[in-house]
Amino acid sequence: MRAIVVDRLGDPSVLQVKELPVPEPGPADVLIKVGAASVNFPDVLMLGAGYQHQPELPFVPGMEGAGTIAAIGGEVKDWRVGDKVIFGVRPGAFAEYVRVPAAGNLMRAPDGWSMAEAAAFRVGAVTAYHSLVHRAALKPREILLVHGASGGVGLAAVQLGKHLGARVIATGGDDARLALVSERGADMVINYRTTDFVPVVKGVTDGHGADVIYDPVGGEVLEKSMRAAAYGARLLVVGFTSGGPSKIMSNHVLIKGLSILGVRAGETVRRGSGDLARDYATELPRLAALGVMRPHVSHRFPMERAADAYRALIDRQVVGKAVIEIAG
Repeated sequence: MRAIVVDRLGDPSVLQVKELPVPEPGPADVLIKVGAASVNFPDVLMLGAGYQHQPELPFVPGMEGAGTIAAIGGEVKDWRVGDKVIFGVRPGAFAEYVRVPAAGNLMRAPDGWSMAEAAAFRVGAVTAYHSLVHRAALKPREILLVHGASGGVGLAAVQLGKHLGARVIATGGDDARLALVSERGADMVINYRTTDFVPVVKGVTDGHGADVIYDPVGGEVLEKSMRAAAYGARLLVVGFTSGGPSKIMSNHVLIKGLSILGVRAGETVRRGSGDLARDYATELPRLAALGVMRPHVSHRFPMERAADAYRALIDRQVVGKAVIEIAG
């Protein structure tokens, strides 16, 4: 089979398409013929050993994808050859075939979705759901401030927040990309490169501020968010796409009674969170069938242009998700 391989660290130019053996499924595994796989920011970080989980070299990158089950292990009961599925893997998605443990790593691809859409669902949806439901317990009519809203995890949070009944204020750095965020349900969008979002959020909420802040950006954005937060707000630290962690001022945390909540959905499952595992098996497929958190895929690339897929993400060209199409 063909696979995208990283055999040395560096920039996206290190990505190579190579021939590898097709993996054999173990007793509790399924073998998936991959249709498409999505590029996520952690994939970029892994090229430079900048992610908390760093695979040993050489490795096949890719955290999520979609495809058709080609073979199943003898202990697998709930899946059949030919089922179209969304899968998660750590890592290995950027290959024509991938072996995945059946338990907790699969969900059925919704009817009517393209392989590219299905491939782009899992990471954004799981992150948004774990953040807003499990960590922040977002309530109807609360004010939700979503940063990085035109990215994959941000757009999923906008859509889920609206579904849960929140008033959603979304920020980003490009007006054209924010137009899509408005189409996907945001009540208000703010370009934080041209407008200070703090007084805007305070103004449109009559001084109340945001009850829940969802931040995959970090840096100055999170630092300023503390000034836009309501008393008792929950700040969700989702990532650092700005390039590094933030300096959180403890006086703001104290005076406003803030809760700072770290979000690591995958690690939560690996450490035995039954709630998230159950919701992945039941609630997320239900939401997907309703069209909640249906991904927007702005860029599609063949395997030979994997480096371009990474660069599109690095250069902030992607709206929603970029995918690598593995099979036609």
